[in-house]
Amino acid sequence: MAKFGKELAVRTLSGAVLLLVVVGAVSVSEYGFAALMLTICVGSLWEFYRMAAKKGLSVDRVYPVAVGGVAVAMSFLVARGTLPVVWLSIFFPLLYVIFVYELRRRPPEPFIHIAVAVGGLVYAALPMSLMCFVAFYGGSYDAWTILCYIFTVWVNDIFAYLTGVLFGKHKMFERVSPKKSWEGFAGGLLFAVAFGVMCGWLRGEDMVWWGGLALVVVVSGVLGDLVESMFKRSAGVKDSGVIIPGHGGFMDRFDALIFSVPFVFAYFTIFAG
Repeated sequence: MAKFGKELAVRTLSGAVLLLVVVGAVSVSEYGFAALMLTICVGSLWEFYRMAAKKGLSVDRVYPVAVGGVAVAMSFLVARGTLPVVWLSIFFPLLYVIFVYELRRRPPEPFIHIAVAVGGLVYAALPMSLMCFVAFYGGSYDAWTILCYIFTVWVNDIFAYLTGVLFGKHKMFERVSPKKSWEGFAGGLLFAVAFGVMCGWLRGEDMVWWGGLALVVVVSGVLGDLVESMFKRSAGVKDSGVIIPGHGGFMDRFDALIFSVPFVFAYFTIFAG
């Protein structure tokens, strides 16, 4: 019991610190937001490749992580209007160097190693790059939109957990995540959509649009959580990392956000007009 209380205290304290860091970074300035996106990208990529290495799929982490960082930084500068959009083209030759690099390494399975390296970039660098465009979608940096988005992810996480603990009976995807239940999913969805509608009301904007955004965030975020659980089970690890006491690694804490960004970007592009 004492051990559980200590673990809960550590988790609560680190969660509070993480909350302050995220809210502070997003709120203080657009550069704080960029630093946060870059940190999540680099940290998640490093963990992704480390888990792959546990399966014998070792790649040279430094170069693809650097490419991911360049992609996020370049996307931020393009999104804020500092650089013209043509600068994004630099990402493509940098990406294809990964293929060429395998010539030097001469691995027995170049197909697999290239797929892992590029897969990591698609998983973590692409979403954080797109997040920059979401932040500047209206033409200028909008911290409140980003905070509402992130809080929607967290509201879903919190209430899905609470509802699942209290009422969870029907397993959602037991093979990958034994603790997730359909009742928990429904509870998280209900509260997250309600939170999204409230965001629209407080901002004086279309509440239906914000409710729809929350729906997209929840469904894609839950899928992201399941995908990360799949990676961890395959690698035989409990957490993707240890950087956040009581929470694990970057992928553990931001898996739902990472996976939901491409869907949210599409929602903005199609329906925010």
